[in-house]
Amino acid sequence: MFSGEKKPPILLRCSSSLLLFLSAACLIFWFPSSPDTLIQQQHDHHIQHHDPPHVNQTRNQNNNNNNNKNADGLITPTKRSVTVPTCNQKLSVYLYTLPAKFNLGLLHNCHNLNFRTDMCPHVENSGLGQPLPTMGPTLATNSSSSWFATNQFAAEMIFHARLLNHPCRTYDPTRATLFYVPYYGGLHVSSKFRERNLTARDELDVSLVDYLQSQSTWQKHNGKDHFIALGRIVRDFTSSWLGAGRLLKLAGVENMSVLIIERNPFKGSNQHGIPYPSYFHPSTWQEMSTWQTKMREAHRRHLFSFIGAKRRKAAIRNEFIKQCGESTRCMLLNCRGSNEEAKKCQEPSEVLKVMSESVFCLQAPGDSFTRRSTFDSVLAGCIPVFFSPHTAYSQYQWYLPGERSEYSVYIDQRSKARKRIEEVLLKIPSEKVRMMREKIIGLIPSLTYANPNASDFGFEDAVDVALASLAEQVKKFVD
Repeated sequence: MFSGEKKPPILLRCSSSLLLFLSAACLIFWFPSSPDTLIQQQHDHHIQHHDPPHVNQTRNQNNNNNNNKNADGLITPTKRSVTVPTCNQKLSVYLYTLPAKFNLGLLHNCHNLNFRTDMCPHVENSGLGQPLPTMGPTLATNSSSSWFATNQFAAEMIFHARLLNHPCRTYDPTRATLFYVPYYGGLHVSSKFRERNLTARDELDVSLVDYLQSQSTWQKHNGKDHFIALGRIVRDFTSSWLGAGRLLKLAGVENMSVLIIERNPFKGSNQHGIPYPSYFHPSTWQEMSTWQTKMREAHRRHLFSFIGAKRRKAAIRNEFIKQCGESTRCMLLNCRGSNEEAKKCQEPSEVLKVMSESVFCLQAPGDSFTRRSTFDSVLAGCIPVFFSPHTAYSQYQWYLPGERSEYSVYIDQRSKARKRIEEVLLKIPSEKVRMMREKIIGLIPSLTYANPNASDFGFEDAVDVALASLAEQVKKFVD
């Protein structure tokens, strides 16, 4: 054993030889012999390891022992306890470069993409919409750049933008395990809701299928390894009502996997539910962790709340409004009409304020089974109360725990219990409530769409979960 600065001459010679050898090896590694080798290494950089969804949900939870409070009194994590989602060769996604008429070209006519709403502000920032400069004093964090006035039907645009900059992306179709078709079918169909000419209504959908079926990448597995993401509910693509399209009834599309914000729970075997986008799109794990901590510490002064309006097809909403109005433990935000209270329903800060101050949030079906409010309530750490199994349980199986009582309350809308909601909720033990809230807050990352411009944000978002789950699903069809 040698200590001190002096070493035997022979050891010095051996050390010098070893240093020369290592230097040469480094040069060979960093400067490959041909441009093709360099391109291959750059490609391989994108194909790293990707954990399955929900492998370790606790890694996204904040460690309060490693936090500091900033000048605003907000807890900011100082120690990273999460890992960056990456991919291996079992999961690589090839993005079709479609003719512009199928996606970005539609945005040139953004004023007419929806006859009820001018979609131009909503398609800004890759579908995130307009930035929200402030969320108000109750919800303020040390980062305002994570918040956007995101339209509930923007998932298809956000999904596309995320995959353009995703570590699972491959530019080599021969190495791809999944093929993504970036068609803005939801934006297209909403622009045709008043179209009486069925040929004109379906022309773009049919053109897409013709284009895909002519591709050699499609023909290899007859489209079974292809998928599409759609930002509107399934009824808009399969119904015979005026204006709705038939995209999902086309023979070619039936071979594909369809990621959609509301699937058909009875016939949609190739349909998989993905979250409605909410307003939070963080760029870093610190922003996510800080928000989770804030929701853990939120003062919840209302036992339950309801945000919504009456619906002809969902009579139970009338029951909500009645019971909530009669209770001192409930906060009601009635969205019917054009008064000041109804206007608050269009303000993200007002919606999330009510939810973040509530222990439970009532989630009833509306015009269809699902509603964006479910994902707003999870974001706010508010335990959802469901009245139909198809509002969430049969929809988002890739995202939600199998045991629904871990994170939600279920009251059958046909049962007598629906007449005494407050009584049912008061019977839930406080420790059970605490555990459910912690579960909900732990789900926030996987139900959130990260900012598409971000990289190395350090948590698995809704797109990561979809890709990992889809890869397992497609493998069964093509192996």
